[in-house]
Amino acid sequence: MVNTPTTRPSLGLANWMGVKTLYVKEVQRFFKIFSQTLIAPVITTLLFLAVFSVIFGSNRMVSGVPYVVFLGPGLIMMTILQTSFTNTSTSLIQQKLNESIVDVLMPPLSPLELSIGYILGGATRGVFVAISVGLTLILITPIGVHSVIFVIIYGLGAASMMSAIGMITGIWAEKFDHVSTVTNFIILPLSFLSGTFFSVERFPDILRTFSYFNPFFYLIDGFRYGFTGYSDGSLLVGLTVIAVSNIMLWLACYFLLRNGYKLKA
Repeated sequence: MVNTPTTRPSLGLANWMGVKTLYVKEVQRFFKIFSQTLIAPVITTLLFLAVFSVIFGSNRMVSGVPYVVFLGPGLIMMTILQTSFTNTSTSLIQQKLNESIVDVLMPPLSPLELSIGYILGGATRGVFVAISVGLTLILITPIGVHSVIFVIIYGLGAASMMSAIGMITGIWAEKFDHVSTVTNFIILPLSFLSGTFFSVERFPDILRTFSYFNPFFYLIDGFRYGFTGYSDGSLLVGLTVIAVSNIMLWLACYFLLRNGYKLKA
């Protein structure tokens, strides 16, 4: 009798080699087109910075902070939100349309391990883009760092959160139009109405109230605090939003994969 080698580690152990392989695949996927995934966000951010600096004036102060210094962290966080979401959502929908998703579902990877590989892959893209944009902005604007801990917590938390949302969208979507719908009607509006370009204190009362129920507001506000020491909202609420949102979204990804929702015939 021939002994067939097992494809998973012993009972109770995670298949970390499989998780690493999936993660590396996701990272290599966006590095192969780095001009679109890493360089393009830098150029877009510089255009936003140039346009808004001209409109509002680079010497203008916002709550005691120079406008360009106030704007910079918001632009960095916006790129984290958009690129982390885009990475996982487009990866999954592309594999579904190409009918190659089976190549990911067949290997001996549990739903949790698949979630880890995809979400960390998308979050990594968000972090790389944030570093690229941040270093570029530091060269041309007087941005400092008030709290490294807040920058790291909010940056990684936002990248993980949006990567998980992108994964849920990619599982649900049946074509690229569905992904674009989520991007254009949910992600972009929430990003633009979260204090990215100016303080929410300038909003009309109804929009200001809405902002305090917008999770993106707390992500940008806490991330900005890490650079400037200024915040419009509660930092404790922001940390709670990050923790609760990530737990719920990771669980959602796990259950969708476990049930094979729109993935298995």
